[in-house]
Amino acid sequence: MLSLSRGLLNAEAAKARLQQLEAGQTDVVGSLVRMGVSRLKAGSFLKMPSLHLLLFTSNTFSVIEGDAFIGLSYLQYLFIEDNKIGSISKNALRGLRSLTHLSLANNHLEALPRFLFQGLETLTHVDLRGNPFQCDCRVLWLLQWMPMVNASVGTGACAGPSALAQIQLNHLDPKKFKCKATELSWLQTVGESALSVESFSYQGEPHMVLAQPFAGRCLILVWDYSLQRFRSEEELSAPSVVSCKPLVLGPRLFILAARLWGGSQLWSRSSPDLRLTPVQVLAPQRLLRPNDAELLWLDGQPCFVVADASKAGSTTLLCRDGPGFYPRQSLHAWHRDTDAEALELDGRPHLLLASASQRPVLFHWFGGRFERRTDIPEAEDVYATKHFQAGGDVFLCLTRYIGDSMVMRWDGSMFRLLQQLPSRGSHVFQPLLIASDQLAILGSDFAFSQVFRFEPDKGILEPLQELGPPALVAPRAFGQVTVAGRRFLFAACFKGPTQIYQHHELDLSA
Repeated sequence: MLSLSRGLLNAEAAKARLQQLEAGQTDVVGSLVRMGVSRLKAGSFLKMPSLHLLLFTSNTFSVIEGDAFIGLSYLQYLFIEDNKIGSISKNALRGLRSLTHLSLANNHLEALPRFLFQGLETLTHVDLRGNPFQCDCRVLWLLQWMPMVNASVGTGACAGPSALAQIQLNHLDPKKFKCKATELSWLQTVGESALSVESFSYQGEPHMVLAQPFAGRCLILVWDYSLQRFRSEEELSAPSVVSCKPLVLGPRLFILAARLWGGSQLWSRSSPDLRLTPVQVLAPQRLLRPNDAELLWLDGQPCFVVADASKAGSTTLLCRDGPGFYPRQSLHAWHRDTDAEALELDGRPHLLLASASQRPVLFHWFGGRFERRTDIPEAEDVYATKHFQAGGDVFLCLTRYIGDSMVMRWDGSMFRLLQQLPSRGSHVFQPLLIASDQLAILGSDFAFSQVFRFEPDKGILEPLQELGPPALVAPRAFGQVTVAGRRFLFAACFKGPTQIYQHHELDLSA
């Protein structure tokens, strides 16, 4: 390699040197010291294809554009040191297929663009020291790249954030960086109010069904691939409906319509080319004022449990027997139940009932019927309960209209309080697993609904975003569905239209 002088050039000499390089002189060594240029532009060295070594020292330029070194296919040594570079294009080094030594030391770089070193397969030494790197999500790709590259890399220390200042980059653990963000953005409005929303898959296509009491129907929606939005597929007449619960058994589709007045009904479709028709009135003597319906499987057969909120009725377990569903057991009579939740604990089916008169009661399936197991301490005035699983544990989200809603964890014998969240005016606190994000949405009648994300390392829910605009008006249920690789959240509202949001995953390290 030819020796390289690092002597200082005055401005006139520097300009003359640049003119020589641009004129196409066939030097194999280029030395540009203290040049009076502000940026390295694309194609700056196209007339010098024979360069093997290039040195930039103590210059004033701050930007290196994409393809700045295009055409230098023989360049092996590139030293860009002690400059004021704060920005470098991700394509700045493109085409340097022979580069072995690269130095960007002692500049003003706070981050490097991802894919900066893509295609530089011959690198053996990289020097990044002396730059004020901000060790946030922008350096994650660099931390992941260093162990994979067959080169020695000098990275120096972090300049920020303060918690990581002066720590060497090669001492950082990439696994501790949280660089995936979630965002829910509005997509569509479905006109009428709704009390429940459920997803189901029928004949390989995802569907949503809304319980719309004021419109007097269960509304089934499907994705319109041409319009790229949800549209109505079928409507079931169901005045004063509070819940529409779907069940798919092969080609057969059932919809249970729980109604406040006029009797709850079971609708059925025996094959995809037929429409749903009412086939059965469900337990008219027991279900006087339903408030919620859930689907569960017991001993291999499908069952519904309908929570009844009247003083004279009773929560009822209905199981399939022949062509219909018939009462198997009355539960919790006279307690004015507001919500039912089916879950599995210790490998056995359980049922959790919330009511207006006592703490939530947990039942377990034993001997072909539900038996009371325990109640939930420190949980007065709970309106609804929903569960989720994370890291092998079972958690409950308990909704309270006045007071703090709660998150509880199963300890093997009972649910213990884990977290409290302010929730004035809330009728729904619903967990949803969307992609890899375990979310929980706390609806409010008085303020924006809040979206939380479960953080496994902390074991609690952390605030993620407010849901809106448009603002939700008295939300009562949330549901999610995945269609054509896109994920959607439905928000059923009692005093306003149902809103549909799209779920986005953002990579903060990009």
